[in-house]
Amino acid sequence: MSYQTQRRVYLVDGVRTPFLRATAIPGPFTAVALAQRALAALMERVDVAREAVDEVVMGCVLPGPVEVNIARVAALRAGLDKATPALTVNRVCGSGMQAIDTAARAILLGEAEVVLAGGVESMSHAPVTLNNGMKTFLALYGRARTLKERLRVLASFRPAYLKPVESMWCALSDPVVNMRMGDTAEVLARKFAIRREEMDAFALRSHRRAAAAWEEGRFDEEVIAITDGEGRTLARDNGVRADTTAEKLARLKPAFDPAGAVTAGNSSQLTDGACAVLLMSEEALRRHGLTPLARIEGCAWAGLEPREMGLGPAHAMARLLARGGLALSDIDLLEINEAFAVQVLAVTRALRDEAYCREVLGLEGALGDIDPERLNVDGGAIALGHPLGASGARIVLHLARAMAREGAARGVASLCIGGGQGGAMLLHR
Repeated sequence: MSYQTQRRVYLVDGVRTPFLRATAIPGPFTAVALAQRALAALMERVDVAREAVDEVVMGCVLPGPVEVNIARVAALRAGLDKATPALTVNRVCGSGMQAIDTAARAILLGEAEVVLAGGVESMSHAPVTLNNGMKTFLALYGRARTLKERLRVLASFRPAYLKPVESMWCALSDPVVNMRMGDTAEVLARKFAIRREEMDAFALRSHRRAAAAWEEGRFDEEVIAITDGEGRTLARDNGVRADTTAEKLARLKPAFDPAGAVTAGNSSQLTDGACAVLLMSEEALRRHGLTPLARIEGCAWAGLEPREMGLGPAHAMARLLARGGLALSDIDLLEINEAFAVQVLAVTRALRDEAYCREVLGLEGALGDIDPERLNVDGGAIALGHPLGASGARIVLHLARAMAREGAARGVASLCIGGGQGGAMLLHR
């Protein structure tokens, strides 16, 4: 959607929690706890009454069994008015951006003036469920009325019933083409002849840029400190490896295809984290006397072959720029979510490939080159992490802050989406 209406939507402010590496053991924060902290911190920062918020929209891919509508639970626990409705959306990796787009559309339609949006994921708390064999076994046992019937059901038990269904790994796989996301990354490596050395070099740059950004205070306004149940204060993303080297990355084994090049080191990190932003109409902005970070000018979504899902940003960016009558050279800064190093590299090659742009994207010629110095200037998900539901909101928020810092007029945030989709959002200052 190109926001070409008489109304305008502004991104006023935003915060995120530190992104914390997910391990097999559940981390210190559930998804709703992370979302609650982000929403509460944002409302404490801005001079806006809680009852002035018309709606809350949050993206989440893997909510826990007792957190079905995370947006509502987190909003209430963050102190938002009970009369304020809340909605949770799921567009896999694009969920956080979808939440911002949904909120913006409500403002454009005149249905809201002030909306909180964002995304959250606690991948270490992703639900682990029973498989159908175990569910059937338990159901049959529950129906048994006599000892004989119960013994008959017990005799039917098979060890395979104990195998759990791990929702996180399901979310990182495509059931239509039966491929893991990492396998689709290997497809792009072969398609565009991208070498392992290029992927590792991109990953190294992500870590170095993120480490430098932290040291220079470029995340200070964006990231809030949070305290866990044991009283420990966590104030930084803990996946940034300032000491990594090309040699260390080169020693890692392929993570998906034994003969491939995609490794844990040149892929995004599984993390827990949340991001929240405040959107306002122009009238609400004047009424509250606030200065926005940026104006949201448009958002585009695109579908493509699931086996090549990493090229989603190329498809979505092409559609977004065409709607706005813009060229790639008109964009001062870009944030492309680093699901995999090879995926971002493939997007840059696709956009400068005349044949791909003509035959696949339907353009008259190549969209153009992306200057590495304008792309992910403070690192990306390889260093910072990729909490599925939060990343789309994070890249929009960080893009707005980077634009303000660099004096950029226009910026695009984009990301690939499991299942073969892409999303892109245009910001203007």
